Amino acid sequence: MIIGVMVIDLHSKGIHSLKEKRHIVSSLKEKLRNKFNISIIESDYQDLWQKIQLSMAIVANSRVIAEKVFNQVEDLIFSNYPVQIISLERDFF
Repeated sequence: MIIGVMVIDLHSKGIHSLKEKRHIVSSLKEKLRNKFNISIIESDYQDLWQKIQLSMAIVANSRVIAEKVFNQVEDLIFSNYPVQIISLERDFF
């Protein structure tokens, strides 16, 4: 059994208020939870309206499966939301 953790920092020039950011983050978290069955939270920058930090975790049978899911998560984020990556960290235990 492998536990995978990914922390991703994002920036969006298209967000103009905290209300708009909260709507986008809420939508994104729900979509990722439902599609990939992962645990996800907004872990930092709650008071900054153009920065988003998401932390997510998955339990999988192997590291390959966890990495594949994280790659699909990245693809979904970048294909559906107007954000740019600031940093991305992955750890496996």
